Amino acid sequence: MHVLVLGGTSEARQLAVKLDGLHGTTVTSSLAGRVADPVLPVGEVRIGGFGGVDGLREWIAEHEVTHVVDATHPYAATMTAHAVEVCTAADVPLVLVRRAPWSPLAEDDWITVPSMEAAAQALADRPALARVLLTIGRQGVHHFASLDDRHFIVRCIDPPEGEVPAHSSILESRGPFDLEGERKLLDEHRIDVVVSKNSGGKLTSAKLQAARERGIPVVMVERPPVQDDVPVVPAADKCVTWLLKRRTPRAAPDAGDGIDGVVTP
Repeated sequence: MHVLVLGGTSEARQLAVKLDGLHGTTVTSSLAGRVADPVLPVGEVRIGGFGGVDGLREWIAEHEVTHVVDATHPYAATMTAHAVEVCTAADVPLVLVRRAPWSPLAEDDWITVPSMEAAAQALADRPALARVLLTIGRQGVHHFASLDDRHFIVRCIDPPEGEVPAHSSILESRGPFDLEGERKLLDEHRIDVVVSKNSGGKLTSAKLQAARERGIPVVMVERPPVQDDVPVVPAADKCVTWLLKRRTPRAAPDAGDGIDGVVTP
């Protein structure tokens, strides 16, 4: 069994650890290469894009990949779409690893929006929210560039791609972030609103608690939808179970076979 893990998340790194050295299993982790100094998983790693659908199809065929795991960021919609298209056509079993999204508590003040464009419009509609903590990563910052009447604290691992708002401070930082640090960040920069993707998990969730404590609204960008017939598991251990049930390369995934932890989105 040769498993291609489309990675870049903590779940992908955890999966590589669990699969590395597993009898009869070869694992290759693939990273997009968008982060200058990524945290590398154990085992074999390739860095860089595949060159679209055709490149991914050729790589899978050339390297005799039998199973594909999409453990990319929930917002890497293009990579996920390519994986679904290629694996469906080639009859290669595919599973998505997606941690559970965050859900608002009663005390939260969330403004839920479907896209970055909608997030920028939500800010534009609320001129009183003048100081913004933008925590969406380095991509997508350009959507907020026209809001020149606000000040943005843009937190990301590497410098943003493309145009940034005229009044911006770039804070290059990598999680995990603790609660005390997030409280301090909100207070020192007098933040009025936080903009976030609904990534889920614990690495960056402290900002939500800090905002909750201070009554600061959060503009939360929803995840892109996942195709209905693609199986989804919430964690690396569930993914290993899914893979071991499908050691036969051409075994067709069956979302209704009762495997614990598999859900259909």
